[in-house]
Amino acid sequence: MTAIYISLIATVALLCQWLAWRVRFPAILFLLIAGLIAGPISGVLHPDALFGDLLFPLVSLCVAVILFEGSLTLDLQEIRNRQGMVKGLVTVGALVTWAVIAVTCQWLFDLGWAMSILFGALTVVTGPTVIAPMLRTIRPRADLGNILRWEGILIDPIGALLVVVVYEFIVAHGQAEGIAHGAIAFLKIIGIGTLAGVAAGWALTQLLSRNWLPQYLQNLAMLACVMLVFSVSNLLAHESGLLAVTLMGAWLANQKNIEISEILEFKEQLSLVLISGLFILLAARLQPEDILGLGWAPLILLVVVQFVARPLSVWISAIGSSLTWKDKAFLGWIAPRGIVAAAVSALFAIKLEQQGYESASLLVPLCFCIIFGTVIFQSATAKLWAKLLGVNEPANNGFLLVGANPISLALAEALNKQGLKVLVTDTEHAEIQKVRMAGIATFYGNAASEYAAERIDLTGIGRMLAVSADSHMNSLAAVYYAQEFGADKVYALQTSEDNSKAGRHRHVGKHHSGPLFDLTTSWTDIMYRLQQGDVIKATRLSDEYGYDDYLKQHGDYAMPLMSISADGKPRVRIADEPFSPDDHSVVISLYKAEGLETPANEVLKADDSPKLPD
Repeated sequence: MTAIYISLIATVALLCQWLAWRVRFPAILFLLIAGLIAGPISGVLHPDALFGDLLFPLVSLCVAVILFEGSLTLDLQEIRNRQGMVKGLVTVGALVTWAVIAVTCQWLFDLGWAMSILFGALTVVTGPTVIAPMLRTIRPRADLGNILRWEGILIDPIGALLVVVVYEFIVAHGQAEGIAHGAIAFLKIIGIGTLAGVAAGWALTQLLSRNWLPQYLQNLAMLACVMLVFSVSNLLAHESGLLAVTLMGAWLANQKNIEISEILEFKEQLSLVLISGLFILLAARLQPEDILGLGWAPLILLVVVQFVARPLSVWISAIGSSLTWKDKAFLGWIAPRGIVAAAVSALFAIKLEQQGYESASLLVPLCFCIIFGTVIFQSATAKLWAKLLGVNEPANNGFLLVGANPISLALAEALNKQGLKVLVTDTEHAEIQKVRMAGIATFYGNAASEYAAERIDLTGIGRMLAVSADSHMNSLAAVYYAQEFGADKVYALQTSEDNSKAGRHRHVGKHHSGPLFDLTTSWTDIMYRLQQGDVIKATRLSDEYGYDDYLKQHGDYAMPLMSISADGKPRVRIADEPFSPDDHSVVISLYKAEGLETPANEVLKADDSPKLPD
């Protein structure tokens, strides 16, 4: 029966993640609801009976992997490079939030200052897994979206480290009588955890930088090392393991001589599996009386978190910034709690209860109340709030170009000249660097990954154009972004491989709008033409010079690619579909080199093309 239960948990977790993807809602909400239904509501799932003595080690290892994955994103350079508001939110703002929640928790529930301070640390963290889906729905102005996105990315590992340190202090104090002995025990835990984490991080850096491990074994080695370091550190100093794995991940994240993108991607996928199952199990352990017995106090705590702690932290962090009161009001509205709070609170609650801290039993229901409350309330109201404040993004007429190469560079330059936002993404650093040097915005990474979903800025972008030479990458990007933008706004340039296959064997089908430009044009064809001196240029139409006139004059030299209407809306040319731009549109075409010599008022250099209205 155990196998059946585990299979059902995996199936339910998959359904929850799929539902979250469809409705663009944080998955944690559906996972926790599923756990409550399976556990206390229906009585079908009993995690303690199902796993017995294995439940605690299982939860511990899962949390260790989750914290390690989170700390792999703690790039200190990113903190230094972020604007002042982000730095303020993850430092002074976090301290303000921590203090307000801790004091309120002690006032409402009388947990004792140790538990209240720990709870305050737990609920400081927002995290990208809850922020990213919310921002895709709200679509705020680019600068505000970036502040919230980077706050979530940076506060995730910082908050996790803060929680672990507070917990270590509580444990150390409980292990020894008196302040002096407690301080010694705390220093021992911190020392062993730090030494184990840094030593393991250094050893892994040497293994990776010297290529002593084949690539296919790196992910397995990393997972084994996380579990080994966690266990050995706990053996040397009780409860130091979480600090060790967190510091090990942070060490690896800040080494410039190793590439951890594939390791990070593997850890993201593994964390997705662990989190999905773990949250169902944790929610299933809750009992209705755990929450109902608290009365109205959790609602008061939620109000303080939403309307006191968050706005106060934002306004204090914004001192000296150029943000308007509307910007601050919007930022003060958004701070949903997520993965770290739920996972770590459950683990620490179990551990602290075993050590005699009875009030620790309230950590999980209180954390779940904050998670449910912030996610539901902010998801339901934030879009309207952004609209009322007037901080919504501009029209999303821009393009995400997948694939950094001469084709995407030429298209990006032509579109940028017309005032459209363009973002080019690729996994090849050298190619991305060439595009960036041309002054085009770039994103280095797999556009169809969880890493990109949390970090890529799609503000002002509403279309995806896959122009990679890799048909598999084009296919994956088309499937991924069809849900984000709609299949009618996702385009993929055919490769020679696509042209050589029968329809049913092509990688991309219904997930995009059809072959770009015409049925006979492939990536190789355009690349060849660009190498021969052909260029992509823009031409403005008018009442006196319409599209028919344009074709008569340039039909032998120009291949129309897309048009941009007078109000800035782009229209991409699709094979076998009528393409007839309106007057006053701008037509972007691929011109043969010899056609550029024709005298005309019609072929404009990109630098001279009239700008469209914003």
